[in-house]
Amino acid sequence: MPFIKTLYLYLLKKFIPIFVMTFGICLFIVLMQFLWKYVEDLVGKGLDTMVLGELFLYAALNLIPMALPLAILLASLMTFGNMGESLELLATKAAGISLIKAMRPLIILIALISISAFFFQNDAMPKINVKFWTLLRSVKQKSPELDIPEGAFYNEIDNYNLYVKSKDKETKTLKDVMIYDTSKGFENMAVIVCDSAKMKTSAAKDYLLLTLYHGQQFANFNQSGTRGNRNSTNKNFVPYSRENFKEKDIIIEFDAGFNRLDESMLEGSQVSKNIRELQVSIDSLNLQIDSLNTDDRKFILDYAYIPHRANRKINMERDSLINLDLSPKAKKAEDTPPIIGIDTLLASYKLADRVTIYQNAANQSASNDMDLKMRSGYKIMAQKSMRQHRTEYHRKFTLSFACLVFFFIGAPLGAIIRKGGLGMPVVISVILFIIYYIIDNVGYKMARDGVWEAWQGVWLSSFILFPLGIFLTYKANNDSALLNADAYSKFFKKVLGERITTAISNSFNKFASIFKKTGKKNEKKSGKV
Repeated sequence: MPFIKTLYLYLLKKFIPIFVMTFGICLFIVLMQFLWKYVEDLVGKGLDTMVLGELFLYAALNLIPMALPLAILLASLMTFGNMGESLELLATKAAGISLIKAMRPLIILIALISISAFFFQNDAMPKINVKFWTLLRSVKQKSPELDIPEGAFYNEIDNYNLYVKSKDKETKTLKDVMIYDTSKGFENMAVIVCDSAKMKTSAAKDYLLLTLYHGQQFANFNQSGTRGNRNSTNKNFVPYSRENFKEKDIIIEFDAGFNRLDESMLEGSQVSKNIRELQVSIDSLNLQIDSLNTDDRKFILDYAYIPHRANRKINMERDSLINLDLSPKAKKAEDTPPIIGIDTLLASYKLADRVTIYQNAANQSASNDMDLKMRSGYKIMAQKSMRQHRTEYHRKFTLSFACLVFFFIGAPLGAIIRKGGLGMPVVISVILFIIYYIIDNVGYKMARDGVWEAWQGVWLSSFILFPLGIFLTYKANNDSALLNADAYSKFFKKVLGERITTAISNSFNKFASIFKKTGKKNEKKSGKV
């Protein structure tokens, strides 16, 4: 019993530092992926360091569900790989302790981490999502920092194109400036050319003040009398006015400040709700969709025309009721009024009346079609919101389950391959996580688009990897030579024969030796050069 307690403490002391290290590395990697994805929205906007730090903090917290399963996989694989490589697992099994029994303290630790991940996903992530996406949208909507290049047109200011031939950095003066002003429309465009200019921003950073020196302004001259006289001789002629100035001030609306959006804009979305709020929203959306379906049925019954087959079926049922004497009003078939076809009825009208009837029917049909499209649009939006809420509801549980699955994949796999360090474990972990990530994204998109049910798409990756964890745990607990090259060579010798397998192995050895020789030659050549 004391030996088992010592073993459990040893496993915990060995696993926890590796887990902390791998979690930090994985979180840093996914944070760099976020930075690479949104680098165009962050660079060149003159954002404050506090704003960037706050954004990266929320991004790191938002990416914990992606980094945590990968860290558990890598840490468990490295821990048991190191123990297998140093023959500590062999000594443990020689003492009569199985792999499952040795994994008990880590199983309890991973279970606690999974429970904590669930509460983090349910309670903390909605608040983090609201702050993160609000801040990210605020950063995206911020105007870029004003940096007019030399010798090229600058069009980052709305309704203005600026051209500057050169800039004097000491006096902050722009030389040979050309401005195209389309704020009043492209047809009323104004062109300003000047020798030099100076630019300032207002204190609130919402306006630009351009002071122009020694130039001219050309603009369309839209006086009706002048245009009428000119148009009599040349219809394509557009009169313009020219203004010479020594100094001229232009105020341009340009918001260069950072304005935070209101967080209330995301309060109704699925990312800002916990499980209880998601369930309430799902119930209300179900009632909304049911009421829309009921209204659509009533609308179709009121305005849709009964087809010929349905009309014939109704008449047959009516005749059968008369023959069976079930209708109190019609005792005999002779008492029933004759059925008049629609063509016969229309033929009794005049041509003008028939045209009017057809036009009214076409207008009514078009109106009904537009009404049905609007109703279907509301229903599609409600169904989309329903799928998003159900998907987010199931995603609250998948993180905790994924942590357990990756532990039961990494720990037995490390015991099987018996390789520690950052070499083979990192390669295997990255491959498995890429497979998990691809499957998870495919399932999420299928659930989001309504191809599959929400639970099928969200749980797809866990359902696929869960049997793999059970299989690897069973093989590692029974000391299976799953990744042993000698075991596979013996199997192929039995199937293909010893001669064929030796010939194949010899050919591989020859190719390997050729590659080694060419590599050495290239190294010698590069050394001589």
